[in-house]
Amino acid sequence: MLHALWDPATPFPEPEQIRPVPGVRFASIKRHEPDKDGYRWLHGVAVHWHGDTLWASWGANAGAENTPGEVVLGRRSLDGGRTWSPVQTIGPPLPGEARSHGVFLSHGGRLWAFHARFGAGRGQRFPGLSMEAFVLDEATDAWECRGRVAAGVWPLHEPVRTASGAWLVAGCDEDWRAAVALSHGDDLSRWDAIRIPTGHRHYTEASPWVEGDEIVLVMRNESPAAPDDIRAATATSRDGGRTWTVGTESNMPLATSKPYCGRLSTGQRYLLGNSVPGANHARRHLTIAVSRPGERQLAHLWLVRDAVVPVELRAAYGYDAPQYLAYPHAEERNGCLYVAYSAGSRPGNQNSAELAIVPLAELARPR
Repeated sequence: MLHALWDPATPFPEPEQIRPVPGVRFASIKRHEPDKDGYRWLHGVAVHWHGDTLWASWGANAGAENTPGEVVLGRRSLDGGRTWSPVQTIGPPLPGEARSHGVFLSHGGRLWAFHARFGAGRGQRFPGLSMEAFVLDEATDAWECRGRVAAGVWPLHEPVRTASGAWLVAGCDEDWRAAVALSHGDDLSRWDAIRIPTGHRHYTEASPWVEGDEIVLVMRNESPAAPDDIRAATATSRDGGRTWTVGTESNMPLATSKPYCGRLSTGQRYLLGNSVPGANHARRHLTIAVSRPGERQLAHLWLVRDAVVPVELRAAYGYDAPQYLAYPHAEERNGCLYVAYSAGSRPGNQNSAELAIVPLAELARPR
């Protein structure tokens, strides 16, 4: 039986019925320009407001993704994403290892960043994977490495506080299976990794809805029951993330790409991803599904952006080739949802980093 992430009483829209969110504005965070900076691979954009500054980070590599030499880069905006500072290195290169994309957290007045590090050790997909912490020294404007704080977790969603007092990070493990990390209370230097039971299924790249100590994970599904009808997988914890139900398929269409879960100030849950029925492995449509205010099941689906380059970005790119859209991350601010994602027309995640600014008032309207 499928887990109902989508309201079963609401027909899921056909592709031609999915309408764009009115009033979305687009901006470029970082163009793909290897001729200028040497980086061919770009992926995993995250955004975060720290005070009045909008930060963005991503993974970059002069070679192929997930290979030694990968680094973490970032930049900031003081005008809500219209213009950006020069690119800054958060995680510099390491001999024989890779540092890659992650997430931010403002805590105790300081800006933290948690990123993946891997290259040698246990694990089939990301040997020796660990979560590494960095803290911004605002006096020197330099990032200080605080070392590896959790073994076996790639952070794909920013830390969220549970009712038990721990912080929870969701993502995947060294074998590219769904996993979470729980902090030791308020101590961000010590985390325990917990793998999600999935039976014989391959579910990965988890994202959470956290409500007290009840947590629902939405996961990328790499072993769907029906390969021509790929749906998100899900698992649930009722003890703050310590133990989990066995992962199962849901009734929510989701292409094989990372999902991102959140809750709006309107009381609506939302799910960002590629949720066009029948799209399966395609990433041509970035969508946002929302619940009705105060409800748990998703009931409305909007299009954030399709493969066509927005008019306001065509001059920046210098071309209008159709793009693939993936790996969203978002944060709410000033009545808008700031959605960052990868956009690229070349194979191998040779992407640009983009930002879509979505008016919350539109998401609260019935589709």
